[in-house]
Amino acid sequence: MEKRVVITGLGAITPIGNTVEETWKGIKEKKCGIDTIKLFNAENFKTKFDAEVKDFNPADYLDVKQVKRLDRSSQFAIIAAREAFKDSGITKENTDLENVGVYVGSGIGGLSTIQAQCETNYAKGNNRVSPMFIPMGIANMPAGNIAIDLGLKGESMSIVTACSSATHSIGEAYRNIKSGYEEVILAGGCEAAICEVGIAGFENMKALTHATDKNRASIPFDKERSGFVMGEGAGIIVLEELEHAQKRGAKIYAELVGYGATSDAYHITSPSPDGEGAARAMIRAIKDANIKPEEIDYINAHGTATHLNDMYETMAIKKALGEASKKVLVSSTKGNVGHLLGAAGGVEAVFCVKSIQDQIVPPTINYKEKDEDCDLDIVPNEIRETNVNIVMSNSLGFGGHNGSIIMKRWEG
Repeated sequence: MEKRVVITGLGAITPIGNTVEETWKGIKEKKCGIDTIKLFNAENFKTKFDAEVKDFNPADYLDVKQVKRLDRSSQFAIIAAREAFKDSGITKENTDLENVGVYVGSGIGGLSTIQAQCETNYAKGNNRVSPMFIPMGIANMPAGNIAIDLGLKGESMSIVTACSSATHSIGEAYRNIKSGYEEVILAGGCEAAICEVGIAGFENMKALTHATDKNRASIPFDKERSGFVMGEGAGIIVLEELEHAQKRGAKIYAELVGYGATSDAYHITSPSPDGEGAARAMIRAIKDANIKPEEIDYINAHGTATHLNDMYETMAIKKALGEASKKVLVSSTKGNVGHLLGAAGGVEAVFCVKSIQDQIVPPTINYKEKDEDCDLDIVPNEIRETNVNIVMSNSLGFGGHNGSIIMKRWEG
């Protein structure tokens, strides 16, 4: 018999807060975490804005050895995982840590480390490349480092599907627990790719906005949208088999009830026309959750503020939900935190849980110009207080990777 999967812990570090509560407070206050690039000198770049984690000193969280040996992406991952793990109340006394896994993805991995060590190699020679270069740079290390830090000895996986990495990590963890392989899995994503080569790569493929007003930079579904704003951080949730959670008296935030994943098989960067691939992922998630489209109260959209994504995702929601798309509330929180790439789905899963908990829908902030191609109810600018029982979160990644997860209010 399939197991039920619940969410018992939350962790996040984002451009609007270094904890879940700080971040969610920022969402409720409609805070925009976008500002001028400070992690490097962007004088020669057309892109002037990013969404950096603020007031971050790794030494406040990690010991000296960890600070030196962990890429910024792994630092974020460990910080969010520690918060989620502590929040869950799991200990070695109430849980066999050999049955606790880690499914944490990163879209790019240790890009700033890769850049720095390549510069060292060219400037000073191969003998000066750090012996920690590979362990700091490879994309699986955030998951491995979380497992090491917390002593978690179940399955440790790193799913790399670009901007869908965290959502796929959560979905695959859900399937694992549902099938009885693990009792608990920490799942989500992390990213720290804001560096010269990272911005240059996205800028030269014309994915980033060149806006000159930070409040008009990341504007999902707005007719004047011109590209995304790169963000950084991590979002981790604790998924747990229901009976295990109940046995140890855990607080339960929500139940994860559906997951769907598909491939566009179309283009390396562009979504498939009419959003048919994303629509199929949503349809699969709805079927897996055994619900009707009209039961979905809120969709946290991928909503990157690129022209094609927002238009095709609107089409996809209409295809997947049919008539119900006229009533469902849809918003993008990327106006607040930018696009966290491989971490986006993890942070947005946290937002979905908090939305259910507080019975509010976060708004799409800084919205001004209506686009006829994006004509859903995108909850512009103001929080919507409403019944939030079932929530869907979408992530769409380069390479045509689509993922949707569905969470439901826990009623005991």
